[in-house]
Amino acid sequence: MSLIPGLESKFGRFAIPGLVQVIAMFQLLVLAMVMFMSPEGATAYLMFLDLNPARVMQGEVWRLITHVFIPGNFSLIWALIGTLFMMWIGRSLDAAWGAFRVNLYIFGWMFVVTLGALVFGWPAPGMFLYQSLLFAFATLFPNEEIYLYMILPIKMKWVAFLAAGMTVFLVMRDPSMLLPVLAGHLNYLIAFGPGFVSERAKQARVLARRTRFESAQLPQGTFFHQCSVCKKTELDDSHLEFRVLDSGDEICSVCRAKRG
Repeated sequence: MSLIPGLESKFGRFAIPGLVQVIAMFQLLVLAMVMFMSPEGATAYLMFLDLNPARVMQGEVWRLITHVFIPGNFSLIWALIGTLFMMWIGRSLDAAWGAFRVNLYIFGWMFVVTLGALVFGWPAPGMFLYQSLLFAFATLFPNEEIYLYMILPIKMKWVAFLAAGMTVFLVMRDPSMLLPVLAGHLNYLIAFGPGFVSERAKQARVLARRTRFESAQLPQGTFFHQCSVCKKTELDDSHLEFRVLDSGDEICSVCRAKRG
């Protein structure tokens, strides 16, 4: 039994169903609370939820979880769109993977980024979690379409490529973000990297076999058909047609016409 199915059989009953949807709804709740606070109160509240390594080491362990609930966008319209989008992705991942594997994917991300923040002081923006979920969805459903600005249809694989390009630009602008970005997408690399490498290796082997087959040449004068009567082959006359007799011998169309 492989590792993940074995873990799922033992601990699957503890999985939180619809975890992505839960996170999305908590983000919307945090946004609603912030909107009704004064600017000073909102800032203090978000700092209360943030993943602050020094505060965590002082015992404020709730920060290990609550930082995920901080919205990435504080515009109500975009937050609503983002919430609906993430809930759609969450339902699809639950259907494709099951609740346990989605939980493992998310909590694995939280463990890695928390460790990076506590040990190395790396930033742990929730954007990386949502991006890793987007990448997982686009890998599983590359041709699923969304409507950009409710008008332009675009496939999820192109949305993922665009998001990846923006992240690459972020790293190019600030090379110190390279390791935090890799840590923030390690769950995706672990989940899909081995399969991707295996598939590329398989394609390479198929291409190599096809190249060898196409480059192989038959010896000069090789033929596949020979008439048992006149001994002509397809090399003697490309217009000849050959039929197999009941005896197993082949006869060309000219000899068959003479016998008829």
